[in-house]
Amino acid sequence: MVSETIQVSCVTNGEAKNNQGFKRKHFGSDEHTTACCHDRVSDEKGDIGTSGRDITVNINDDTQPDGVSKRVRQPKELTFQDMYNNQDAFDDDDEDDSDWEPLQKHIEISKWFCTNCTMVNLDDVVHCDICGEHKESGILRHGFYASPSSPEVDLIQVESEDRRRGSDLHLKASASSCSTAVGFDERMLLHSEVERKSHPHPERPDRLQAIAASLSAAGIFPGECCPISAREITQEELQRVHTLEHIEAVELTSQIFSSYFTADTYANEHSAHAARLAAGLCADLASAIFSGRFKNGFALVRPPGHHAGVTQAMGFCLHNNAAVAALAAQVAGAKKVLIVDWDVHHGNGTQEIFDQNKSVLYVSLHRHEGGRFYPGTGAASEVGSKGAEGYCVNIPWSRGGVGDNDYIFAFQHVVLPIAFKFAPDFTIISAGFDAARGDPLGCCDVTPAGYAQMAHMLSTLSCGKLLVILEGGYNLRSISSSATAVIKVLLGENSGCEPVNIVPSKSGLHTVLEVLKIQMKYWPTLNSSFEKLQSQWGMYCMESKKKQLKRRRPFEPPLCWRWGRKQLLYHILTGHFYLK
Repeated sequence: MVSETIQVSCVTNGEAKNNQGFKRKHFGSDEHTTACCHDRVSDEKGDIGTSGRDITVNINDDTQPDGVSKRVRQPKELTFQDMYNNQDAFDDDDEDDSDWEPLQKHIEISKWFCTNCTMVNLDDVVHCDICGEHKESGILRHGFYASPSSPEVDLIQVESEDRRRGSDLHLKASASSCSTAVGFDERMLLHSEVERKSHPHPERPDRLQAIAASLSAAGIFPGECCPISAREITQEELQRVHTLEHIEAVELTSQIFSSYFTADTYANEHSAHAARLAAGLCADLASAIFSGRFKNGFALVRPPGHHAGVTQAMGFCLHNNAAVAALAAQVAGAKKVLIVDWDVHHGNGTQEIFDQNKSVLYVSLHRHEGGRFYPGTGAASEVGSKGAEGYCVNIPWSRGGVGDNDYIFAFQHVVLPIAFKFAPDFTIISAGFDAARGDPLGCCDVTPAGYAQMAHMLSTLSCGKLLVILEGGYNLRSISSSATAVIKVLLGENSGCEPVNIVPSKSGLHTVLEVLKIQMKYWPTLNSSFEKLQSQWGMYCMESKKKQLKRRRPFEPPLCWRWGRKQLLYHILTGHFYLK
């Protein structure tokens, strides 16, 4: 929780905040004085200040008619002339100046930012108005196992003891067949936004802390997973992906206290080092998994990478970690690499890097909405170029709120058929968890079970050689529970029963059909699926028309009206009677 205090300046007794308003108010307080003095006073500059000492208005008694002078002297209320003639009286008593000098009061309004979703709340609220997380949430210590409604240490589930009891046995059993590796380094937490703004940046160190706390509470890491030590990526390795100018631009930030590549992509003096560590971890994990040292792995890294292109950093991303890992796997011997990007935002950087590369198949599922959703790229028609057409597959959702069924349906009919035909030697998941339920940026509805199911489906490819790389995800409870569910799949836990007869939303089916129509030119194996789903779409349309007709159906009068006193009305309503 982050707290702040807002200071609001107020003016007592409704006094105006500037001299001009002050003049208007007091000129109207005495009708007779206004009639005599308005022309001369209004031409003066600075004639009335904020106290009686500053008044320099000259009013000449000889120029006023006698009647006016008498009327001015009668009221007990002071006029401008009285004030001018008695300035010494005002100087002696400072308390009387309170009517002329507006008194500034500071009203303190306290607020706090939710640890879980970063949304702002007033200080008297205990639970976040957006996500319901407690003001003193223990999510950074216990991960998603911490209760959202109680402070500090209350746990929803206690799994750590059971997991720790079985961890030694699991490690012994898996030693010969390799295990799941997790790449993490606390130095990546030093990458943070230095400039204090009105709202915390969503890509913050808490993201890694919440996931690490969840894995620790479950006894998974440290425990069942093997750690891999971090190293900094070399410039030579980065130049396989990025231009030298881009690499040097990122390195330059280490000499600057606070800097920005774009309005939302920050850097501090530790950011370049964190980005090198993240890319180095991903490269080493890819090499280790492909060589057989580990069965699979999870790169718990930041800053994220899939928006970073050949020449630019953007979208919170500095170096493209997934691209670095893919090329590292190829250096280790992989001929064909599959990258599946399920981050809610299109991985425009990854697509750009491999746009003309037939050895890397890039598949992205993301919100697009006709290019209105960030970053605006990733239409279904973007398929690759210069001989690599079909090796870029975009599944662009047309709306928010997309859930498990639409994602799994797309996996069944697009992702897996193309992936099996491609037959990759190595598989990478750009695992952004910002399509998760509760994420403030993604606004979709994928559950941890949905992510686990997708990970399980992809684990059947490339002989199980699978690397999961963290990308986005900004609700701590959602990202930590989803990441934990995916790592459990990597450890071999059953993700549940295989989904059958998945019913997508109407918009989800329409998106999948649009993708199939484009991609079946390059992947003929999709033809049968397209024909099947086209008939399903026809049924959707027929049902929709029936519902519309039902809504538009006119009022049907009872049949008894046909022979009763309402016979004429019956024929008019049923259309059997026409006026000529």
